[in-house]
Amino acid sequence: MSFNINLNSSIVSVEWLHENRNADNLIVLDGTINKVFDITLEQIPNARLFDIKKKFSDVSNPFPSAFPSAEQFQREARNLGINQDSILVVYDDKGIYSSARVWWLFKAFGFDNVAVLNGGFPAWKKVGFDTELMQNYDGEKGDFVANLQSGYMQFFQDTHYASQHKTHKIIDARSTGRFNCEVPEPRAGLRMGTIPNSVNLPFTDLLDDGVLKSKKDLAKAFYMVAEQDEPIIFSCGSGLTACVLALGAEISGYKNISVYDGSWTEYGALTTGDMENPKTWTKDELLAYILLYVSNSDLYESRREQKYILSRVDKHVYKRVSGQFEIDNDYQALHNIIEGVKAHDYFRNDLVDLFADIKLMAFADGEYNSMEQMIYTHLKKILKD
Repeated sequence: MSFNINLNSSIVSVEWLHENRNADNLIVLDGTINKVFDITLEQIPNARLFDIKKKFSDVSNPFPSAFPSAEQFQREARNLGINQDSILVVYDDKGIYSSARVWWLFKAFGFDNVAVLNGGFPAWKKVGFDTELMQNYDGEKGDFVANLQSGYMQFFQDTHYASQHKTHKIIDARSTGRFNCEVPEPRAGLRMGTIPNSVNLPFTDLLDDGVLKSKKDLAKAFYMVAEQDEPIIFSCGSGLTACVLALGAEISGYKNISVYDGSWTEYGALTTGDMENPKTWTKDELLAYILLYVSNSDLYESRREQKYILSRVDKHVYKRVSGQFEIDNDYQALHNIIEGVKAHDYFRNDLVDLFADIKLMAFADGEYNSMEQMIYTHLKKILKD
C-alpha cells in the first residue's frame, strides 16, 4: 500500500523509521563521513550514500568539508533522486556525528523536511532491524531546488568580527582538552588554540552512547552557556560536530543559531596565537623561533641566516616571533621550543624536515661553527627524547 509521511521533528527514532520505511516520499541518507562505496559494507535498506567530502563540499577549498555552492548542492541532491516533496532521514555509523552536518546543510539550502536518526546505524542494528549490503543509487534524478538561506552558515570574517565585538555567543563543540589547549589538535600542523571570547560545550555532552539526550537534559546543557534569545555561532574542529550542537539547540528552542563553516581548522590557520603561549603558535611561528634560536647560538644573527629564515616564513611571522625571542632567556627559549613541538605533535610525525631546516639555516652563512653544532645536537637530543 502506498502512502506519504510528514515530519514534525528534527530527530526521529529507529522505531519511527522502521515503521515508516515503506513510505513513498521517504529517502534515507547515509551521511557517514569519509565513507566510500563498498559492497561488503552494511547499510539501512535502500539508503543512499551522501558523500560529504567529495560530492557535497567545495573540494577547491583548502579547508575540509567546506560549504558547497547552491548549484553544486542542488545538482548532487538531484543525482540522489531527492525531490521537493521528499522526507529525508539521515544517519551515520557513529550514532550522531556527521549526520547532523547533512541535516544542517539541507536547512541552509532552504529544505526543512529532514531529520537525523537518533543513535544512527548503531541504534538500528542494536534493536535487530534488517540491513543490506551497500548499493549505489541508480534511479531517476530528483527535482530538488537549493535556496540558500542567510544566517545559517558563518565564515571567517563573520566569526572574527563576532569574536572581536562580542556580537554573538560563540560555542565550541570540541573536547575540553582541545578547547583548553591540553591535547594536540588531530589535524597535522594545526596549532592549539581557541577562538577569543568563545565558550566550550563538547558535543559529546549532548549524547549518551551516540543517542541524543532528553529535551530536558539538552535544555539544561545549553542553559549553562547561552540564553535562548542570544545570537549563537557554533564552532568545532572542521564544521561537523558544531552541527550536533545546532541540532540540540534547535530541539531546545533556540532560534538565532548558526554554524561557523571552517571552525577551528580555518580560524587557527588564519590567525596567530598568543606569543607567550607556545602551545598556540602556528607551525611557521614555531619554525621561525627554532631557527632564531639556532642562528643566535653565537649571539649574532648574520644577514644570510636572516635571509634563510625569511625564505622559510613570512616577514610578519618573523617580526612577531623575533619580538618574543628577544625577551625570552635561554631557559624560556628551550621551554617554548619543547612545548611548541609537543603541541604540533612532532613526536607522532617526522622530525627529519625540522632538523634539515635547522642544519640548512646553520650553513646559511657559509660555516657550521662549533656553537651551532652543539645547539643542533642538543636540540636533536631533547626533542627526540
